Amino acid sequence: MTSRNLPEADDAALAGTVNLADIETLGRSRLDRNALEYISSGANDEVTLHANREAFRRARLRPRVLVDVSDVSTRTTVLGVDLDLPVGIAPSAFHGLAHPSAELGTAGAAHAEGSLFALSTFSNTSIEDVARVVPGRFWFQLYVYRDREVSAALVRRAEAAGARALVVTVDAPYVGRREPNERHRFGLPPHLGVPNAASREALAALESSSGSQLVNYFQGLVDRRFTWRDVAWLRELTTLPIVLKGVLTAEDALLAVEHGCHVWVSNHGGRQLDTAVSALEALPEVADAVAGRAEVYLDGGVTRGTDVVKAVALGARCVFLGRAAQWGLAAAGEAGVRRTLALLRDELTLALALCGHPDVTRLPRDLVRL
Repeated sequence: MTSRNLPEADDAALAGTVNLADIETLGRSRLDRNALEYISSGANDEVTLHANREAFRRARLRPRVLVDVSDVSTRTTVLGVDLDLPVGIAPSAFHGLAHPSAELGTAGAAHAEGSLFALSTFSNTSIEDVARVVPGRFWFQLYVYRDREVSAALVRRAEAAGARALVVTVDAPYVGRREPNERHRFGLPPHLGVPNAASREALAALESSSGSQLVNYFQGLVDRRFTWRDVAWLRELTTLPIVLKGVLTAEDALLAVEHGCHVWVSNHGGRQLDTAVSALEALPEVADAVAGRAEVYLDGGVTRGTDVVKAVALGARCVFLGRAAQWGLAAAGEAGVRRTLALLRDELTLALALCGHPDVTRLPRDLVRL
């Protein structure tokens, strides 16, 4: 671990944390306004942001009793990768805002805890540097650019570095309006770069002096004409499994399967279309439409081990953490993210035992009442 030359984590700061809410409080306290507003904000009135969490709170568990729970397993596999728990780190931009270790800290924690890391196109760390921390245990998230050759080059780099899947974000042809970012002109600090997308156009956008840098960044780069017919272009470009992130309906889930893709249920953490359905609410219809022909994942609102149980029972193979991982990173670097994953694993183990279902891969749908 020390060979990565990461800043030493402040383990003492984590001593009093017993759940992810504690870690969030600690993480928030360590961020300046620019970083805090970027990580925490949702679109418009943040209805969907809060709905993601409320959906898990409303869902109820139906536990069974008098079951042998002396041996509880949280292990699973995701696209052939063995995981110690069905929890991964979702792709999110600019981890350097949270901690100097940036994506190296987050990826290192995922690797150490037997989790899976998904790297964002808009990371502050290169694909190659992350790959050295998590060899063969990461996915690469892609925004398709208007300049298709730029995107193709990124895919080739990810493949060469050992990525196990390509995650295509499909719910962001435009950036949702995150009002704090607009009001205070969110921008990357000068010391943070975007090594996986540092085209001349991108750098010019980042130098804009008005509005959110992220919005400016998107304006001239992301291909808003990308549709289902273009998925074939991606399929020809790579042999990697393709995961479509941002699916919320049975209709789109069916199309994803028809196009040979796996399905990631997500509303972008409530950062895109406000008042969109919550991820957990969308999960059952998506899982039913997929009907086992592809793997299904979910992000949005997961902060407890019982949340993992509910999502897996309703059809998700694995859940992914967005903000929760960033709070851990802000709290104490790699150690903070490791603590986040460890707490979830402990809570998940206890929840499985108390539900009377000791194997996370064999949870029945009727365990959850929506």
